[in-house]
Amino acid sequence: MPTLHVTNRAGEKHTIEAKTGANLMEVLRDKNMDVEAICGGCCSCATCHVFIGEQWAAKLPPKSADEQELVEETEAYQPATSRLSCQIKITDALDGMDVIVAPEE
Repeated sequence: MPTLHVTNRAGEKHTIEAKTGANLMEVLRDKNMDVEAICGGCCSCATCHVFIGEQWAAKLPPKSADEQELVEETEAYQPATSRLSCQIKITDALDGMDVIVAPEE
């Protein structure tokens, strides 16, 4: 089971386990890491916006056009690290990944 290092909106750091194949948004929501996930993972809002450690970006699939548009519209957008957690499936290759929950919009 991959381990994630998550920093919530209060700046508190947590180490959590995530089941391989799970959706990152659901893992963060279920662990009370400040992810609202209003659209339920349909890639139609940005309430699951996170920042992924730069060294992990290459291990993730590229952003879809819809995801790119949604993260670009946020005030906290960071080109290299902004992702929607609903679009990330947990794999063993993500063991140790750093995730920061983006500020609330």
